[in-house]
Amino acid sequence: MTATAAEDWKHWSDGRAASVSAPHGQLALTGTHWLEPKPTEIPGLPGRWWADAEGVRVRAAAGAGITVDGAGTPVDGDVLLRPDSDPAADTATLGDLLLVPIEREGELALRVFDPAAPRRGAFAGISAYPYAPEWAVPAVFTPFEDGDTRSVVVPNADGRDRPLAVTGQVAFTVAGEHRTLTVSRSGELLSGVIADRTSGIDTYRFRFITLPAPDAEGRTVLDLNRAYLPPCAFSDFFICPFPPPGNRLDFAVEAGEKQVLSR
Repeated sequence: MTATAAEDWKHWSDGRAASVSAPHGQLALTGTHWLEPKPTEIPGLPGRWWADAEGVRVRAAAGAGITVDGAGTPVDGDVLLRPDSDPAADTATLGDLLLVPIEREGELALRVFDPAAPRRGAFAGISAYPYAPEWAVPAVFTPFEDGDTRSVVVPNADGRDRPLAVTGQVAFTVAGEHRTLTVSRSGELLSGVIADRTSGIDTYRFRFITLPAPDAEGRTVLDLNRAYLPPCAFSDFFICPFPPPGNRLDFAVEAGEKQVLSR
């Protein structure tokens, strides 16, 4: 283990804890409210909210205190909030609350992030295994034969089955075991949802992993020291996908993040 590798991992680990515990980080999510075409009330929020073909709509008076995109522009009447799937996505605020419209498989919802969320107040860090260089191994990415993205239906943390877009597999050898994982491509990076024999015992029930962009020959690195907890480990209102078939490793990955710690 080089000092640089250990220091880089420590910096990444510290950054993770800071990110999830930020005022509007993952620990602050207190609700994901799925919307219908009919205007309705959302508990704890003024106005009425609904979904249409363009995004999330809100109807409120200026005195209600809802503003858009941090610019201080008050909502007064009907306003469109474009979801996170739109390049010009909008957010809104109500006092300290951050209101984020999202789209998942054509369905629209409003997420509410509250800096005063109890889980954020109780956060005491993320437990993790010590950095170990043997868990960072060469890997080779092979896209699917047709080169297309495929859709695999997997359970999600909210109890619903949803499609997960995957683009190929990475092959690797770790702890003497030759294995493959099905992964997705996000920009240039690869990402996967994994479980192993520590899952649900020493670690959370599943974890996420990100791999660097593969080179022209598909070579990359699988660093399981950076296996990290999914958003639903920090709030029950995220809808994280479970691992796709083949991504439940039959050995213990004693590397990466383990559990959320509370006071």
